[in-house]
Amino acid sequence: MEQQQINSMEMALLDYKEGLGTFQQKMPEIAQKYIDFTEACFAEGELSQKQKQLIALGISVVTQDEYCMIYHTKGCIDQDCSEQEILEAIGVTAAFGGGAAMSQAVTLVQEAMNEFGQSQEH
Repeated sequence: MEQQQINSMEMALLDYKEGLGTFQQKMPEIAQKYIDFTEACFAEGELSQKQKQLIALGISVVTQDEYCMIYHTKGCIDQDCSEQEILEAIGVTAAFGGGAAMSQAVTLVQEAMNEFGQSQEH
């Protein structure tokens, strides 16, 4: 079953990237402006890229955007967030987003953390 979870998370990221690629082919100017904007937003500044990924994960949980939850969980792991940091961030998110945010945090985010190799403290 774990192999199925691995495939589902990786496939979701591939689906997103393929969809963005198709949009970029059809609407190159808009897509490029979106890409440039998000790259600028996630660039290192007064907030680290790690902090920005934690914020993005929290927002994606509250808005229940499954693709972004997976994408930013991986982003947190890529920025060397520990399991505890991710769990604390989604705990704060649940304080604002209630049960719906908590249900996403204890299912999809934890599945993504397990798949992308973040299931214990760094």
